[in-house]
Amino acid sequence: MKKQDIYKFLKEKNIEFEVTEHKAVFSIDESFKLNLPYPDRKSKNLFLKDSKKEKYYLMTIKGAKRANLKEFKKELGTNNLSFAPESDLFEILKLTKGSVTPLGLLNDESRKVEFYLDSEFLYGLIGIHPNDNTATVWMSTKDLIKLIKEHGNSVFIKEIS
Repeated sequence: MKKQDIYKFLKEKNIEFEVTEHKAVFSIDESFKLNLPYPDRKSKNLFLKDSKKEKYYLMTIKGAKRANLKEFKKELGTNNLSFAPESDLFEILKLTKGSVTPLGLLNDESRKVEFYLDSEFLYGLIGIHPNDNTATVWMSTKDLIKLIKEHGNSVFIKEIS
């Protein structure tokens, strides 16, 4: 789904959302330079894979946090965990670098990506790209979780310090 398809889909699902259009951003640091509403609700998204490319993970954390991938790898019980290549990002989620978002899971036809969400987002809004890095969608985290579960991807809420 492209950006306009996401907006249409959210409207069809009767999900309330707000959109902030902005210049293209390719990192959380660039997004912090924008004057976006709800700065404490911005997210950072990491698309990860295990060493055998058998499992994929999308981790969404608060924008200012750093993910402890060593700890996450241990919790998952995998020997090796790394960022998935751009080719996998496009093939599985139909996304390009800089536009990684939980809404990309709606493009995961095989439902093989597991979604891990920072528990600090559990209540209130979350700011995520609509599969395009020129806008941010602000929506209820509970609505996002519901959409992803309805699509068939696994959702895990994780405390990330």
